Amino acid sequence: MAELLPLLFIAIAVIFLLVLPMRQRNRALQRAQQLQASLVPGAQVMTTSGLYATVASIGDDTVELQLGPGVTVRWAKAAIAEIKSPTAPAPDPAAADESDSV
Repeated sequence: MAELLPLLFIAIAVIFLLVLPMRQRNRALQRAQQLQASLVPGAQVMTTSGLYATVASIGDDTVELQLGPGVTVRWAKAAIAEIKSPTAPAPDPAAADESDSV
């Protein structure tokens, strides 16, 4: 039994050093593929380099991003880090003060 103990430690080390990180990479890859598949024109996105833009059109491996009126650039789909949802505008404190005084 004592001669099997080092083999057991090696097997556990292989699992922790190779198999578990591989599963995490596969999950991250799957999330990235789902994100790329969910891109639609008009969506607000952030690239891996921090550029915020609107999706203008989608190709097989590329996406056209609109930075401003008439300014579009082509990026790889893999460069899209996040799809940003539009946020509601912050309430105007001046408008709240006016409604309180009425």
